[in-house]
Amino acid sequence: MNIYVETNFVLELTFEQEQCSSCEQILQLCEAGQETLIIPAYSLAEPHEKLTRQSRNRRELQQLLDAELRQLSRTASYASRIKSIQDIASLMVQSNEEERIRFDRCRTRILKVGDIIAFSADILSEAILCETQFGLTPQDALIYASVISHLRHSQPQKACFLNRNSKDFDSPDIVNGLNQFNCRMISSFENGYKFIQSQL
Repeated sequence: MNIYVETNFVLELTFEQEQCSSCEQILQLCEAGQETLIIPAYSLAEPHEKLTRQSRNRRELQQLLDAELRQLSRTASYASRIKSIQDIASLMVQSNEEERIRFDRCRTRILKVGDIIAFSADILSEAILCETQFGLTPQDALIYASVISHLRHSQPQKACFLNRNSKDFDSPDIVNGLNQFNCRMISSFENGYKFIQSQL
């Protein structure tokens, strides 16, 4: 079965969020050759941009905190209470590096086992139409156009599109568009994993 995923699949694994266990199990199934993982190239680029932006914001916040803590430490009654706040500033810096490492590992695993949907002029043109037709953001339109393009060319007997953007992708027109290619839309990685298990 073709398992289509989007950016949030990578983010769940990178940031160890609520559904990362299901994402990990799905990835392991694909690594074992039981299923085929398919992801738009954009969904591997977008997390990198998010990590860079988040890292910059945390560094700026840490610098502000450090400046305030230096000022507060001059007040004797605050000096003993500064340590816990310093730990928070240290955690922000440490988390940047840990998340970067997890992203690199996740990306490497997906590149080894996944089928990457490359950018093309046709996909970009279709994404522009999807923005208008379905009211999608440019990012979501690009992901949906990538998935539909791959479905159109591969014609799988069975497929599913797993995502966490139910507000964006869970519209009747989008669901019907996927269904035409035997692709089920599931707006939860946990539910997606249960569905995949039921098909094994």
